[in-house]
Parts: sequence; structure tokens; C-alpha cells
Amino acid sequence: MTDHDGHSRTHTRRPRYPGRNPRQFHEKYKEHAPALHPDTVAQVRASGKTPAGMHLPIMVGEVLQCLTPGPGETVVDCTLGGGGHAQALLERIVPNGRLIGLDVDPLELPRTEARLRALGYGPDVFIPRHGNFAGLPQALAELGITTVDAVLADLGVSSMQIDNPDRGFTWKGVGPLDMRMNPARGEPASALLARLREDELAALLVEYADEPYAELIARLLIREKVETSHAAERVIRMGLNAAKPGLSRPEVKLSVRRTFQALRIAVNGELSVLEALLRSLPDVLAPGGRVAILTFHSGEDRRVKKAFQTGRRAGVYAAISDGVIQSTVEETRANRRASSAKLRWAVRA
Repeated sequence: MTDHDGHSRTHTRRPRYPGRNPRQFHEKYKEHAPALHPDTVAQVRASGKTPAGMHLPIMVGEVLQCLTPGPGETVVDCTLGGGGHAQALLERIVPNGRLIGLDVDPLELPRTEARLRALGYGPDVFIPRHGNFAGLPQALAELGITTVDAVLADLGVSSMQIDNPDRGFTWKGVGPLDMRMNPARGEPASALLARLREDELAALLVEYADEPYAELIARLLIREKVETSHAAERVIRMGLNAAKPGLSRPEVKLSVRRTFQALRIAVNGELSVLEALLRSLPDVLAPGGRVAILTFHSGEDRRVKKAFQTGRRAGVYAAISDGVIQSTVEETRANRRASSAKLRWAVRA
């Protein structure tokens, strides 16, 4: 083919996919370009699903009510993710405020930084830092900051991580059984399985996911030596169907989900990182400073609840939430990933 100047050029066709609509993460080119295809994104969101490559922040209004950010305040978003909560916080702390955004994922951090920069938040207002929130005191010290006015920690995994099969968090596609938030550090889930004994894996599944069929699943995974997320799902599903024929499909699927959750927590040391954050909060929060933490499973919520209650009895916190705050029916219907979220808050004495 030649253009009007006589120069040859090639026309690149969009890769074809089977069926009427793309099914695989990387094929969903319209969802990956929401600015060019807003109608498609709106249709996906209206169905209660999250568009590929996009993260929908959970309980933004409730988080803002708990943290009450105001102009001139210094705020920390411990889990920057796609920047949805950060954007809402930034809108309320300008002028003269600062937001420090931490994220352990080196792949998503620069994308979120670019998006927030494009919205006009320069380095004097938005300060991104690579690292997990166990290092919050050190990150603040490096910036010359002693205490902050508010801290947010959303302990959920970003949709960009969950949906992308290359990251190994999902079985909805063929990918390595990895699950590392930072792919450059630590060991992937496949390596963890390769070195654990059956009893160790079973104990892990109970502690991190309350999995009722932990011993059976541990035996299946250790015996098969799985390397991919798709293979792990198949081994668990087929093994449970054979050994527990009375289980329904939703029950089997739930066990798969719990197993993947437990492996992810173990690979990333998520509970030890959370405990480090909870220990550091009294020192980094200014008097009257607020903290809000979104959790997504019972192990996380128990630790947050206990830390806040202990701090309240010791006079560290002037007030804490009486119970958990959960997403509204409307939000849960629009974003199914909000259904398991629990929000707790505390105010520094």
C-alpha cells in the first residue's frame, strides 16, 4: 500500500480473537484504552465488572469521612495502587498539602505517578515512593517529615495485578504461578510450593485463608508440583471434585480462591508487613491524626481490630471505630470486589 506521497506503508490489522468479544486480558484492547472507548468501559462497569487494566477504588466516600483531609495537611497513602484514593485525597489537601504515596509494585507505580502528574499534581504536592508500608517511618524520615495528619492503607490487590495473567495472581488465563507484588524480589508462589512440606502448606492454608480442605489441597499441590496459575486451579478443582463429589461448583471455586489468597499472602509476607505498620502508626501520626485501613479477609481485620482496641485502652488512640464499615449495596452491585472490604479507623490521642 502507498500513501499520497508515493511512500509504501503497511496496514496493521487488530489481532483477531475467537467469538464476538475478547475474553483474554491482553485482547481487551478497548478496555485498556478507556479514553478512546468510553462506551465499552461504561458497559463493563454497568455489569458490575472491572474493566481490564483499570482499578476502581473502594469506599472512597467512607474513607474521606474517616480521614477528614483538609487543605495544608500531610497525608500518606500506603498502598497507592491505581491512585483512585490518592486523587480524592489530593483534591482535599490542596493548597499547601502533601501526599506521600507508597507502593511496592515497580510496574504500576510509574503509571499511577504519570496519571496523577497529568492531573496537575507536581512533586511539591504528590511524592511517590517505591516500597511497602513496613518502611513508612524510614520513608518519612528520608523526606524530613516527623509526623503526618492522616494515613490510609488499602490492603486489597489492585485489579491491574489480579486481572493480568502474567503476574500469576489469577487462574483466569495461563500464566506463571508468581504472585509477587514486586517481581524483582522474593520467591514466586511456584518456588514456595516446591520447598514446603504438605503439613506446612496445610497450616498456611488454614492460617491465611481458613480453608476447610487444607490438608487435601496441600497434598494435591505438593504432589503435582504446579508451575502455572492455570495448572494450580485445575489441580485443586479436579482434586476436590474427585475427593468431595458433594461439593457444588461455587464451593470448589471458593476453595480455589482461598488457596490463591493464602499463597499470595505468604509470598508477599503481607501479615508481617501489616503488623509492622500497626506498630509504627502511634509514632507517625500527629496528635489528632487519623488512620483508616481497608481489609479484605479475617486475618487482616483481626489484626487491625486488636491493634486499635489495644491502643485505645492504652490511651494511644482517642477514638476508634465501634465496628467495621462496609460498602453500600449500590457500590457492591457496581463493583463486586467491594463485597469483602471492611473499613476501620482510629484517631491519635
